[in-house]
Amino acid sequence: MSPEHARSKVGSTGMPYFGIDVRVVDKAGTPVPPGIPGEVVSRGPHLISGYWNRPDATQEAIRDGWFHTGDIAEVDAEGFIYIKDRSKDMVITGGENVYPAEVEDVLGGHAGVREVGVIGQPSPRWGESVCAVIVRGDDWKGDDELLVQELRTLVQSRLARFKQPKTYVFMNALPRNPSGKILKRMLREQFPGPASE
Repeated sequence: MSPEHARSKVGSTGMPYFGIDVRVVDKAGTPVPPGIPGEVVSRGPHLISGYWNRPDATQEAIRDGWFHTGDIAEVDAEGFIYIKDRSKDMVITGGENVYPAEVEDVLGGHAGVREVGVIGQPSPRWGESVCAVIVRGDDWKGDDELLVQELRTLVQSRLARFKQPKTYVFMNALPRNPSGKILKRMLREQFPGPASE
């Protein structure tokens, strides 16, 4: 991101550096139009030749010379890229894609929520359903049932129905890696479902 665009393109990671090709593509590898989510792929002299002793991982990540990052992003009409989420964290419910970061942003705006991680749980009806794992805010004085009621009201006003969590569960702290990233894999292991319907 260049300094001259820092204010006008808030939330963007910027544009590709000189000599590096970056695209946002659909599952077939075709670039998506502006405003449509897709996976970020890149190629250039910086690209790794492969993973050490992992030909399977190399084949999955590098296809036709493009490195598939696993990042889901949108590009705007001027070519600025906006990272939305990780593809492995995406929840597919009833054939619709739900990006956990969007749901987490809404839930995290409630005073009763200190931390939140959103995962998919298996659902016989929808394939997956959205589950919100909540760490209560320190100042929250109500019980869990009241908090869930308020969160349901909040998401109904801000999110499409298919993006709204079906299940809310509570923890004292979310599992994180040393750099502070929420370990969604561990949340999926702790709350394997099946989802509430």
